[in-house]
Amino acid sequence: MKTKRIINCALAIAIIYGFAACSDNDDDPQTEGSDYVFGTDSHGHTTCDHLLFDANGKETPQGTVIGNGEQNFSFVGIQTLKKGVYMLKGWVYIASGATLTIEEGTVIKGDKQTQAALIVEPGGKLIAKGTASSPITFTSNQPKGSRKPGDWGGLIMCGKAPNNQNNDQQIEGGPRTRYGGTDAADNSGILSYVRVEFAGYPFQTDKEINGVTFGSVGNGTQIDHVQVSYSNDDSFEWFGGTVNCKYLVTYKGWDDDFDTDNGFCGKIQFGLVIRDPKIADVSQSNGLESDNCADGSTVSPYTTTILSNITIIGPAGRDNFENTDDYINGGEYNPNNGSALGKFQAAMQIRRSSRLSCFNSVAIGFPIGLILDGERGNAPSEAESGNLKLQNIWFAGMDITCSDANKRYTDDLYDAANKIVIDANSPSFSTTFFLSQTGNAVKEIHELNFSNAYNVGANYMPNAGSPVLTAASFSDNLLSSGFDKVNYIGAFNANDNWLEGWTNFDPNNTDY
Repeated sequence: MKTKRIINCALAIAIIYGFAACSDNDDDPQTEGSDYVFGTDSHGHTTCDHLLFDANGKETPQGTVIGNGEQNFSFVGIQTLKKGVYMLKGWVYIASGATLTIEEGTVIKGDKQTQAALIVEPGGKLIAKGTASSPITFTSNQPKGSRKPGDWGGLIMCGKAPNNQNNDQQIEGGPRTRYGGTDAADNSGILSYVRVEFAGYPFQTDKEINGVTFGSVGNGTQIDHVQVSYSNDDSFEWFGGTVNCKYLVTYKGWDDDFDTDNGFCGKIQFGLVIRDPKIADVSQSNGLESDNCADGSTVSPYTTTILSNITIIGPAGRDNFENTDDYINGGEYNPNNGSALGKFQAAMQIRRSSRLSCFNSVAIGFPIGLILDGERGNAPSEAESGNLKLQNIWFAGMDITCSDANKRYTDDLYDAANKIVIDANSPSFSTTFFLSQTGNAVKEIHELNFSNAYNVGANYMPNAGSPVLTAASFSDNLLSSGFDKVNYIGAFNANDNWLEGWTNFDPNNTDY
């Protein structure tokens, strides 16, 4: 017994000495310090002030594995990842007070077995600032040529800006993180020149993490030049918050491309959506989808997202597209992970009391151009009252201009709340509203005079002389601040291709 007491005392002294000797939040932990301070947080999750491990799960500043592989690993330090290639294992939380900085040119591969995800919690910061010539890439760890949607979890950023769900919501997809607050100017860090590929692991049926998820992220956060490719759910989704975003690209996502909910009132300018004709979700995929909240309640802050200069390239016109279950089978990118396939729906669906507004945009090749959906909430009334605006938007190559209800592919006057056809011989309310708005038009694709709107990997820029180059207007007061005042509608003019250098339209065959 005496010997045992002596050993226990020695161990206790060693532990105390080890904690005292640890370096505090090294800015460059790969070259300074080697001690890790572990603990347990209020959730019972492991905490650590460093986050690099070796392949065997042993802590080391020279490691290339982010996280220890646990489903819940909480980073509580300040650390910089030097340019290199890393593996992300498990769910790694950047906890309140912690900051992770990632150097330009870094590649982070998400581990499939541990459903890897990187989650910024309110009060934490992620500084991922790449460049046009050296972007930061989050991608699949699967071999080249065999990467699929849902190979890993995804990227989540949460903050303390307002939402309309009591400012205390658990983020979609399963992580523990709760988000929301009263600080509209909250700062969750920087995402700039970043790619996110093959995310959306379905850890439960119909519970995938999106490519990039924002929960109450404030406008002190910088978001620009971000591409999400082959997400197994929505490409970008915003739940509340005030963050402003520019230069966003979604490529061959599964469900919706830009999804705005729970009182998101930020601004988005310059966005490109490109769909794969073989990939659509069972819920019916849209380019833009917007709710005030899930039940359509008229609660504030309202979803008052303002978008301008968006180009949406739908599935029609390519590969003998048919909007049927037989045709939409996922093709070579079907992950066979339980994610259900369905049909394409609308370039824009605004529903559930949303007050989203969109200006100066072009949408091509969807079954439906617009749905103002009144099944839950009062989106049509919001439109009639002028609380949402759709101006200088051109549709081309749509099967029908608009519909009044979800999963309804006819352009007639329809009461979605009561599921009644009001007048089969009259156009939908959505069509009447769309055509009454300033500058809107329905065109043939050739009238747009694009370089090649359906050629995957093309620059999607208008040719010189295209009518889109002079069709924009920024006279509406919603566009008075926070937007670059350009002459063109859609995401591009004729000679400024902002995709160059940092985007990747063939990530499955890229050597990482």
